[in-house]
Amino acid sequence: MTIGELIRLLSDGEFHSGQQLGEKLGVSRAAVWKQLRKLEDLGIAMEAVKGQGYRLSQPLELLDGPSIVSALGPGARHLLARLFVEDTLPSSNEFLRERFRQGAGHGEVCLVEQQSAGRGRRGRVWTTPWGRTLMCSIGWRFEAGVAALEGLSLAIGVVLAQILEGHGLHPALKWPNDVLLHNDSAADDKPARYGKLAGILVEISGDAAGPCEVVLGMGINVDLPDDFRASIDQPVACVHDQAKGLSRNRLAAELLDGLLAMLAGFEEQRFAAWQQAWNQLHAFAGCEVEVIRGTRRDIMIAGDVDDSGNLWVRGEGGDECLVGGEISVRGRP
Repeated sequence: MTIGELIRLLSDGEFHSGQQLGEKLGVSRAAVWKQLRKLEDLGIAMEAVKGQGYRLSQPLELLDGPSIVSALGPGARHLLARLFVEDTLPSSNEFLRERFRQGAGHGEVCLVEQQSAGRGRRGRVWTTPWGRTLMCSIGWRFEAGVAALEGLSLAIGVVLAQILEGHGLHPALKWPNDVLLHNDSAADDKPARYGKLAGILVEISGDAAGPCEVVLGMGINVDLPDDFRASIDQPVACVHDQAKGLSRNRLAAELLDGLLAMLAGFEEQRFAAWQQAWNQLHAFAGCEVEVIRGTRRDIMIAGDVDDSGNLWVRGEGGDECLVGGEISVRGRP
């Protein structure tokens, strides 16, 4: 018995006695009880009623590989080599990096219900609550060198933003790798116009001038519990803030449709094909931003991104081109 198997049984919204759970899982009631006690650590609230049993306090829509694949368009089905749906992993990106080391990886996708040691940009640890986010990693092998992949993370953000717009959401993009959600109710006296909806991490290995392997990872907040939101040191947003009924499985299928098509054509089209769309979704175009480079902080005016995905900004010394790396750009309150 795994914790994932137990959660799947409880996710139907009905009460299940310890004995019923044990019989379905082939374990003792004591073993079931030990696993039930772990649910709280995973951020999953549970109800226990004497004489009826146990159920989840709130229903969870768990990821379902066959339904995701069946919802893909023919193009994405052709490009998809394999779909992994895992209950828990330290990191979905690392899972696919290991697949590349084994000689596989290209066209493979890993979705995970909960990850414990995911990584964001600049080495930040990214943990997630069970079943409340969409953690997606895709492996792709490119024949051209690293220079041909400039702006790839920005193109990924455009794909997600356009999918969300189709469901009535109001996303915006923050250079170089964040997707934000506009707070329509924000006023001048409120601190945050945007909340972070998703983060993107692209990891590249291989020859700088030749074939290289890429793992692109994306973590999307779908429906975070209030206590988890409160533990995060920045404004956050969720898909269900503006599209309460949107299915995680549907979102996953639409995301794979868009991302696999984008990856298949990126070497030929380069970021220039996505540049205009990114600039139209730019959260801070023409606004003051704080540019952070190590211990140095400068207040500048954000401009557009160029056809390589670099951000142009204007400061006291004139125009500058930011090329990523260890640079962070934050919107001014």
